[in-house]
Amino acid sequence: MSGFLYYLTAFVLALGILVVVHEFGHYLAARWVGVKVLRFSVGFGRPLWAKRLGVDGTEWAIAAFPLGGYVKMVDEREGEVAVEDLPRSFNRQPVLSRMLIVVAGPAANFLLAIVLYWGLFWHGTEEFKPLLSAPVAASAAAAAGLEDGELVLKVAGDKVQTWQEMRWLLLQRAVDQDLIDLEVINARHEISLRRLDVSPVRQSGWEGDALGRLGLGLFRPQLPAVFGTVSGNSAAADAGLLSGDEVLAVDGQAIGNWSDFVHIVRGSPGKPLALDLLRNGQQITVRVTPVSVDEQGQEVGRIGVAVSDGDHSRAELMVTVSYGPLAALSKAVAETWDKSTFTLLMIGKMITGEVSWRNISGPVTIADYAGRSARLGVDYYIKFLALVSISLGVLNLLPIPILDGGHLLYYLVEIIKRGPVSERSMEIGQKIGMALLFLLMAFAFYNDINRLFSG
Repeated sequence: MSGFLYYLTAFVLALGILVVVHEFGHYLAARWVGVKVLRFSVGFGRPLWAKRLGVDGTEWAIAAFPLGGYVKMVDEREGEVAVEDLPRSFNRQPVLSRMLIVVAGPAANFLLAIVLYWGLFWHGTEEFKPLLSAPVAASAAAAAGLEDGELVLKVAGDKVQTWQEMRWLLLQRAVDQDLIDLEVINARHEISLRRLDVSPVRQSGWEGDALGRLGLGLFRPQLPAVFGTVSGNSAAADAGLLSGDEVLAVDGQAIGNWSDFVHIVRGSPGKPLALDLLRNGQQITVRVTPVSVDEQGQEVGRIGVAVSDGDHSRAELMVTVSYGPLAALSKAVAETWDKSTFTLLMIGKMITGEVSWRNISGPVTIADYAGRSARLGVDYYIKFLALVSISLGVLNLLPIPILDGGHLLYYLVEIIKRGPVSERSMEIGQKIGMALLFLLMAFAFYNDINRLFSG
């Protein structure tokens, strides 16, 4: 599967899951309070597939334009309603019932995130330890005195086990702090406190390689250039490369470690390479041509081999994080809550100008992240789904007309004034809401395009 098609498939699958879950929340709540549902559609526009099911003959459809979906209920404001269906009309339901139907969509997204995180935490995930490489010269990490091979134990006093936990805590603390203390331990078991200046990324945003801009990198041991697994149907397999082969030189250039070998292969898409190998104590030469692969718009070479890293090396770099079922559920709820409140906080700081609007991402960036996470493995893709599901839930609860949060605002006004909001007020609100969403999408697309051109 080509790179573009792979990323597109990962994005469409994620979008489909999130839309179905969101709209199914609305659907179940509507059925629970007795409202008749006419259509459940994934996507907008002309239906590509439709089927009527259930006693109410609800039409289940997949439409041509996939960015979203909707649940169409019986409503006198949207058309003529049969006499027998009037009691089941949405607009005739008590205001609390209408609020329940509206809030059920975002609630379903939060519930999905909790379930996904729960499964991950219970099953257990293997992740990189927060081991640091030598900091980039003249960077914030170098100024803090961080050293190659140091393990981060705490971020601002909070314990961390994985690289992702460290990144998340740095992100949270950097919202309102410029200096963050890192407690680290080196190979000599000496514990030190390093003060890291994160101000360089506070305005530029944390998307992409924000840690890299601070000079922080994941520790990579200098592994020898010895082949581990050789993928079937790969350039390496076709050339006869075997597990256990050690690369001595490529086109006469001596190879010191695995990173040197990877650098040459990636930079040689479609170019034949002569590998001097040590196999079973004898030196041989094998020719292999790296396959050209599109990676984020750049052509790179791959041959389909993995490095041979012993169990000892892997244990030094990786940690398996898992919890019992109840502890996993508690952590899943806390994770969902933390990311939800943090998303709201960031939105507020963008409105006040404290955080750059460059942090807003559109469908292109989301599709890119979907493809990247899918390539990394199921665990990473599930985490991506959970995070986007939280973002979708929070976004829909914003008090913007045409969003779920806007409808909730109308119903709160209705409760206060003891009467429905006037049609004129709702019409004005719809126009304002459309303008705000259009502005938001314009920022998102601009950021996407800027990222594509800037790399």
